[in-house]
Amino acid sequence: MGRVFVAGSINMDVVATADRHPRVGETVAGKQVLYFPGGKGANQAVAASRLGARTTLIGRLGQDSFGAELRTFLGAQGVDLASVREADTHTGTAIITVAASDNTIVVIPGSNALVSAEDVSVVPLLKGDVAVSQFEIPLPTIAAFFRRARSAGATTVLNPAPAQKMSVELLALVDILVLNETELGFLAGTELSDSDEAARIIEVARNLRAREDQTICVTLGKRGVLALAGREEIAVQGRAVKAVDTTGAGDCFVGALASQLAEGAALRAALAFANAAASISVQRMGAGPSMPTAAEVAAVL
Repeated sequence: MGRVFVAGSINMDVVATADRHPRVGETVAGKQVLYFPGGKGANQAVAASRLGARTTLIGRLGQDSFGAELRTFLGAQGVDLASVREADTHTGTAIITVAASDNTIVVIPGSNALVSAEDVSVVPLLKGDVAVSQFEIPLPTIAAFFRRARSAGATTVLNPAPAQKMSVELLALVDILVLNETELGFLAGTELSDSDEAARIIEVARNLRAREDQTICVTLGKRGVLALAGREEIAVQGRAVKAVDTTGAGDCFVGALASQLAEGAALRAALAFANAAASISVQRMGAGPSMPTAAEVAAVL
């Protein structure tokens, strides 16, 4: 059984709930303010760990109260924190507004911006391991991490969110790209929406691929998942649930997928498992704390 290594961001999510989102220049009354462990890297690591994978997180925390709280929380989830270093700045913070089950997010990187190639250079990756990253740490660090992973025979998984342009060289280092239709359209330089037909989404994914053996997984929320793996097209049906908070659902999917790949699961089964895990996470408030256990996922499959 392989391990999961996540190089990524660690944030404290400061969540304000309200009946609706304010318009530009408008103030609305909120209901409550909540503090949740978050950051895409931390969320994905927590998801993988709660689902039974041996998981190591590589990242940076600030020397502040948020940093101390996050380290305690992550350790309690079974995540190996030996590669999480302290930085002389504030811990990453996300300001989130949740209204009508949708969210808006402002992320202040803080210590996440200091995760470096040096941080990922000593990670003990082996064949069969899964190396995961996202776009809340510097892209050169991700490239260094993936080069090390590929040289070790590990599988690389990239979640290019928040969306930004990346080089062809970085894309070519990715074995499995996991993104939603908006991010896919952005990277491919075309418009996509959640109403586009599956054939159109697969076509755009095919045109984006850097290698023919590269897998692209497109998460479509309640519509499920589409994947292009070599010449194979895979569709996983969505699950109808009542969403409470969608924050971290994509991260749950990525962490769950990585956990299954580390166990040696076939891609189709891993995607179905990850889809079910994400559908559970949206029924709870918060990002990191909403990640399900393997028993919870097994109960809905």
